[in-house]
Amino acid sequence: MSKTKTTPLGGRTWAALLIFGLFGQIAWVIENMYFNVFLYNTISGDTSMIAAMVGWSAFTATVTTLVMGALSDKLGKRKAFIVIGYLLWGVSIAVFALVRVGGAGAAYAASAHGAAVLVVVLDCVMTFFGSTANDAAFNAWVTDVTAEDNRGRTETVLAVMPLIAMLVVFGALDGLTQSGNWSLFFLIVGGLTSLGGLLGLVFLKEPQGLRRSQENYFANILYGLRPAVIRANPMLYLSLAALAVYCTSQQVYMPYLIIYIQRFLGITDYTFLLAGVLIVSSAVSVALGRTVDRRGKLPSLWAAAPVGIAGLVLMYFARSQWAVLGAGIVMLSGGMVVTACCNGLIRDYTPAGMAGRFQGIRILFQVLIPMVTGPCLGVLAIRSTGLTYEDLGTVKEVPTPGVFLMSAAVLLLLFVVMALMKRRMGKEAAR
Repeated sequence: MSKTKTTPLGGRTWAALLIFGLFGQIAWVIENMYFNVFLYNTISGDTSMIAAMVGWSAFTATVTTLVMGALSDKLGKRKAFIVIGYLLWGVSIAVFALVRVGGAGAAYAASAHGAAVLVVVLDCVMTFFGSTANDAAFNAWVTDVTAEDNRGRTETVLAVMPLIAMLVVFGALDGLTQSGNWSLFFLIVGGLTSLGGLLGLVFLKEPQGLRRSQENYFANILYGLRPAVIRANPMLYLSLAALAVYCTSQQVYMPYLIIYIQRFLGITDYTFLLAGVLIVSSAVSVALGRTVDRRGKLPSLWAAAPVGIAGLVLMYFARSQWAVLGAGIVMLSGGMVVTACCNGLIRDYTPAGMAGRFQGIRILFQVLIPMVTGPCLGVLAIRSTGLTYEDLGTVKEVPTPGVFLMSAAVLLLLFVVMALMKRRMGKEAAR
């Protein structure tokens, strides 16, 4: 029995995938997790403000990716958007080092409110550059340079980049945040992100066969929302729906995860804990990449979803570091394979030569819907317990284990989407 051969990507392509995958995810870790902690610890303890920031950022990401993804198709260019975008992305992160809160009493409250609003605005600016560079251009580039027979392996590698990025940030930089040195923290991360743009000048090349689109640019911005396009690509939109369910589930707990570990579990030195979860989960996900290519993405999705749900339930009961370590490994290992399968299916069913204009639709399902609904569901779970504490006269809400049960409940919807996908594939096979 001969082995199935996969299309080789080449060293330069792999270098670009790893550079932009890692450096971009380091920036997104800051946006998705540390901006929340920065806002909570130094400015406002109102978890609804965190939810508002996440929601506005998601809206910005979706609009940006729709506009800039279609523009990259129109111009037939990916490299310039990625390189320039990463450079400015880094600058926009470094600007957070200038945010300050001063005064006392009523003056402090007014200053804190103004600073919170400023953080939300700066987050949207940062998201514009990040979505241009990463969500719109880089993800379109990945679709352009990969093939159906190597996307399982590619996507499992890209799926662990957020985990490796968390490991880098937690291991090398988290001490700065715990000591209150936020300015240096933002300057370092901003510099790393801009460095990614500079490295792109060396390692990145335009995809072969990419040409300028002759179609109307403004029409292409909303191309993926046309009913006729949706009807013509049912598996693409079902794959997007599956990704939306998983990402919504993840956003129920992710914005509050570090705060939960610190304030509810009482674990202040969580570097070892998170490092263990991230390293093992990453290794499991990458090891399963070839299995996903061999078994197929949808069958692998059916196998991974129950694992992710089991991990979330275990997280609800876990209290000690070792229990959280084991539950976290199960939760993230299953989740990363789910992500890889969903993203691989999306790339497989994206019409050729139209990757740019579909990136905004992907962000609609991956970012806007999850980041608007997920954190709000998390707030409901948190406020149902009424657990709070007072810090410098400010009442702060404490995230509780209920966020993990809420997350698991959302993830159950994935079985409905997978059943529809299986039914659709069966109809197409019967034709």
